[in-house]
Amino acid sequence: MSRAQTTSKAVAAPINISADAMLNALPHPVLMIAADGKIADANVAAEQFFEASIPMLRRHLLRELVPFGSPLLTLIEQVRRSGSAVNEYKVDLATPRNPGERLVDLHVAPLPEYLDHVIVMLQERTIADKMDRQLTHRGAARSVIALAAMLAHEIKNPLSGIRGAAQLLEQSASDEDRQLTTLICDETDRIVKLVDRMEVFADERPVEREPVNIHVVLDHVKRLAQTGFARHIKFIEEYDPSLPPVLANRDQLVQVFLNLVKNACEAIGEDANDGEIQLTTAFRPGVRLSVPGSNARVSLPLEFCVRDNGPGVPEDLMPHLFDPFVTTKRTGSGLGLALVAKIIGDHGGIIECESQP
Repeated sequence: MSRAQTTSKAVAAPINISADAMLNALPHPVLMIAADGKIADANVAAEQFFEASIPMLRRHLLRELVPFGSPLLTLIEQVRRSGSAVNEYKVDLATPRNPGERLVDLHVAPLPEYLDHVIVMLQERTIADKMDRQLTHRGAARSVIALAAMLAHEIKNPLSGIRGAAQLLEQSASDEDRQLTTLICDETDRIVKLVDRMEVFADERPVEREPVNIHVVLDHVKRLAQTGFARHIKFIEEYDPSLPPVLANRDQLVQVFLNLVKNACEAIGEDANDGEIQLTTAFRPGVRLSVPGSNARVSLPLEFCVRDNGPGVPEDLMPHLFDPFVTTKRTGSGLGLALVAKIIGDHGGIIECESQP
């Protein structure tokens, strides 16, 4: 007796997905460039990058939207000649509506089906580079930690002895010599204060956090500043009232913004009659980072800015602005912004500076 066997096979119907749907699902800007250099097509991410609609992009030549002499134009010609894909990394691709530095990785490939057409994909490096700089700031802060620990032990104790000896000499010194002993005491006090400021870097305890209203912090900082070093400054506030509380250490945030506002005041100068500082809060979704000292990852949707109308920061100083002992002030220690960078880094955030003349 034989038994018949039947086998059933289920075959899924092919899913018809348009090329446009696939392109628009990509998080990176993609452009199709025609033989005459015109933008033949683009995806939604390209709209956001160039801040122009796809129909508007199609009306432009690519060279009208990128910096003069951009390597991207050279790469496109190279791909057309060779018929092979090429990559270029860390290229500045500022756009007409976003003229600041904008680093991207470029991927350019030919389209054999379309004569002399090429595909260009842009991968922004902005966030990655910000994180690299933040890690650099944290590394610099760690070097100060080791130095601070040594100075606290090896210098403060001898300084106490020097100051005590100067005070004893002052009791029996002449008026002329008393000026010298006073100078010794003042200078030892100045060094002790510098060491005390450096000791702050040695505090590596976890940050004690609680929900903090950032607008209350900024208002408190503004009041403190206006009663002292910012009497001559006009403050402009542009706050997003819908922002939720931030999980942070309130005292440390006060220190951060007080340092930033003080730096802004010093950049403007005491003699300026039109000095302005703008405090801005905004919602900026789409960034997630790991929290230092833990396996957790946090979103960074909140952005806080302190802007001033001073002369700006020298270009050669910009890459080192948050490094310890870097300052443009004659009497500055160069630790204020380094401490700001450490606190922001301890909170898992990013700090950056932009300067325009």
